Amino acid sequence: MPEAAVSCTELFGSFVLGADEFALPANCFREVVNFPDKVTALPLSPKFLEGVFTLRGSVIPVVNLGRVFDAGARGALPTDKIAILDYQGVLVGILFDATGEILRVRPEQRSRLSYADGEARGVVAGTILLDHGARLVQVLDPDALIHIENVPQVLALQCVDRQTRRHHGERRQCVSFHVGASTFAFEMSAIQEIIRVPELQASVLNSALCLGRINFRGSPVAVVDFATLLNAAPARVADGERSFGPDQRVIVARIDDATIGFVVDSVDNIVNFYAEEVMPIPMLSKARAGMFGGCLSKPPLGDIFLLDHRQIFSSNEIKEMRTGHAALYPKNEELVAKNERRDARRSQRQVYITFSLENSYAVEIRQVREIIDFSVGEITRPPGLPAFMRGMLNVRQQMITVIDLRGLYGMTPLEDSGACKILVIERGDECYGLMVDAVENIMTIEDSKRYGAPKMMRNPNAQGDPRSEMDEVIDIGEGDARRTLSVFQCDRLLERLTHEIPALAA
Repeated sequence: MPEAAVSCTELFGSFVLGADEFALPANCFREVVNFPDKVTALPLSPKFLEGVFTLRGSVIPVVNLGRVFDAGARGALPTDKIAILDYQGVLVGILFDATGEILRVRPEQRSRLSYADGEARGVVAGTILLDHGARLVQVLDPDALIHIENVPQVLALQCVDRQTRRHHGERRQCVSFHVGASTFAFEMSAIQEIIRVPELQASVLNSALCLGRINFRGSPVAVVDFATLLNAAPARVADGERSFGPDQRVIVARIDDATIGFVVDSVDNIVNFYAEEVMPIPMLSKARAGMFGGCLSKPPLGDIFLLDHRQIFSSNEIKEMRTGHAALYPKNEELVAKNERRDARRSQRQVYITFSLENSYAVEIRQVREIIDFSVGEITRPPGLPAFMRGMLNVRQQMITVIDLRGLYGMTPLEDSGACKILVIERGDECYGLMVDAVENIMTIEDSKRYGAPKMMRNPNAQGDPRSEMDEVIDIGEGDARRTLSVFQCDRLLERLTHEIPALAA
């Protein structure tokens, strides 16, 4: 072949989608991967965006090419392949059926589509004719693919291999929760309280978005259906009224100078992270897209969409919710005044996690590094451990000793531990995971509601009752909903462990 002809030859990678064959310039391909085990649906996205997955520290949006051409085309299958397109520093995954071959294409084998000025450009840029015209391959335009409306463009240059990242600055915490099939998180600083869904009071401002209002510390607070924000499945309705499941919660958050409640399907874990771990998801050209601050990949929790709570609503929506409810449902001035007088007397407030271990307990959130799900298959049990020690758990390259609190206190074991949680606590260089039945709520309690425990609750002869070792209680709720919870003290637990496990005292 003449040297001039070789220099004009272009390399393309081909792949198959249904009965059609497509190609992209070979220099646009980073790699081809199998369909991942987990693709996370991205809320507010078009139908042709299957979701995102993480690959070596980068978030990859997956475009179903079949649905770009036909909205009714099939969804992704586990046997599909994904071509990682790396073009102008932007990463996008293209879904297809099977790989093809590397094509060496001469100029006379190519034809290009032309578009009139102002005409919308499609994703097909031209064709390649092979086998004397018997084989037609459609050439895709990489620039058009990365600029499809509503496809998040993830800059490859912003993403670094997670193994090479260094953590700078302080460790931050967020609370993860489920809505539909996706996991989201608010930073801890945004959350005022997490409560069970109370009886919602009707509001003339009710809509598909605003479910009603609650009285929160003397002020009316609008309650928003988070699923509706995401255009998720419609709410469950029974007898003409919205029904809520036992796991659903209201997250009370502060946005600008307004307090808003969000109904979510469940509150799952407390997750700690560093800013360097947040992988970018640039804005979608959709309403509320700015609320996505990035993605955290936290095995075994999966991918978590970290939200910027300040960007969930427009300033007009916030103003409407705040001023509308304030005007229609004035504050209970007597209750507000009472709270203000009480606030003046108290020194400060503490945030507590409430959890169940047969009974309900509270622990100061500052004593807990994070909360993770319990999974028997991920815990390694070396020989010779006491019965109450479940074993060792590897959490992001750090070994954690898992303590079964039911076993430690001689309580009856659960028949099914699948819903259990692990509270991770740190003491010096050591990490311990405290296995509890469930995590219930996160709430802020005034110091004035923390008291010494009655002597009858501290009976040292009580068997199978952890309250015998706890010398303080807190009051939560009011009226018929008022409860008294023992305050769990992690240092006292570790002191007990030094007697149960002599190696800890060494």
